[in-house]
Amino acid sequence: MASLIFPYASHLITTSVTILLLALLCCTTRTIGIQFDPITSSTSSPPSSFVQTKNAQFVLNGAPFLFNGFNSYWMMTVAAQVDQRHKVTEVFDQARAAGLTVCRTWAFSDGTGDQALQITPGLYSEPVFQGLDFVISEAKKRGIRLILTLTNNYKDFGGRQQYVAWARTLGVPGVGGDDDFYTHPVLKWYYKNHIARVLTRINTITGTAYKDDPTIMAWELINEPRCEIDSSGDTITGWVQEMGSYLKLIDNKHLLAVGMEGFYGDSTPDRKQFNPGYQVGTDFITSNLLESIDFATIHAYPDAWLAGQSRYEQMTFLQKWMSSHLTDSRTILRKPLVFAEFGLSKKATGYANVGRDLFLNAVYGTIFGSARYGGTIGGGLVWQLLADGMESYNDGYEIVLSQCPSTSFVIGLQSRRMSALQHVLAGA
Repeated sequence: MASLIFPYASHLITTSVTILLLALLCCTTRTIGIQFDPITSSTSSPPSSFVQTKNAQFVLNGAPFLFNGFNSYWMMTVAAQVDQRHKVTEVFDQARAAGLTVCRTWAFSDGTGDQALQITPGLYSEPVFQGLDFVISEAKKRGIRLILTLTNNYKDFGGRQQYVAWARTLGVPGVGGDDDFYTHPVLKWYYKNHIARVLTRINTITGTAYKDDPTIMAWELINEPRCEIDSSGDTITGWVQEMGSYLKLIDNKHLLAVGMEGFYGDSTPDRKQFNPGYQVGTDFITSNLLESIDFATIHAYPDAWLAGQSRYEQMTFLQKWMSSHLTDSRTILRKPLVFAEFGLSKKATGYANVGRDLFLNAVYGTIFGSARYGGTIGGGLVWQLLADGMESYNDGYEIVLSQCPSTSFVIGLQSRRMSALQHVLAGA
């Protein structure tokens, strides 16, 4: 199935027309022999087996594993406040009702006041850790699997800038800019300690060590790594090799991803044409080829990356971006691919919910089509779901499913398609 490219022209399209178009897509999907099972909000069986990879596909208990999922990065820090935990539960309940079965969220918060998980190197907040315990236990009850990210490229929630700041404060010699996070031995030791502390954590609710919990689908080393001093991608690839190998010594049960956006580097000059006009110091190919990395990820925000270009140009870029990575994951990496972040900002010029719905449906159509015809894609994770009353977390991309019936319909339709396809492939 080819990706659909929609000019937004939101002033010409009504929500009712959108629903009609999506209903027709649903009917079209039925005509190719895939029947939908109803999605209910009932609690699913807790995960009891680990997601694995085989022949460039995700598998669970030996059968294909496909999914539709979401990002909610904020869960741990919100759950650290016991009186706010209902927001985590609400999002999980709404997500499960929409058929979403994978959630990506943060397992870090570095030196950021009373919401810090890691207060200083090696010193952790037990209340915040218990917030993460709660998130995992709530996901487990609903049969939702988690991708947990271990640090951030950006200063939000601390990230690598905080590691550098700690070293400077402690008078560690030879610490310069933020990119030293990838190369300085002390900073690498700080990060390895964080890996060990999180992976060996015993959940105070379930009694299970994180490294032994199949509720966790995978770890990500870092959210959207970038490196200013080395555009080639070699510095980050070296760091990934060291950290990935270290993590696997502690936990060889879970899958591991880097957490990349998907920018191409110097190893494939012919692929740089698919970047949005610049490099960020990563190499999608060399880092994801490493033995410790089990699957690749891509992100895409064409409205932000190509700001000022037309919606048609942005969607054309997105189509090529997805197509090139789908091809490379199948032919070069031979590993599964997850579209781990995507969305359309409400701050975009001419935004309307109908435009976002059509954008999501275009992305979902490509994911489903690739999976149906033997591609390596496992699923997509929309950015981001919030609960009611979380306006302070609005970033323009937020979705509150209870407030967005048309968007909820689009997301639920994709969940049904991926679930139905999984059943078909399992019986093949």
